[in-house]
Amino acid sequence: MRGLAPILLFALAGILLGGTWSLYKQGAHKGVVLAVGLLTLLAAGGAVFWLMPGEA
Repeated sequence: MRGLAPILLFALAGILLGGTWSLYKQGAHKGVVLAVGLLTLLAAGGAVFWLMPGEA
């Protein structure tokens, strides 16, 4: 599971990024676009931090 989690987080970030772009292009409320964009950054950031070396 340790190696699968960052892959799933990056996949989630990609799906959320596509959703954010779609919402933006459709003229959704800026608050919704920002909220989904923030979730995208959290998912991608979580994947990056998961891959960072640290104490085992």
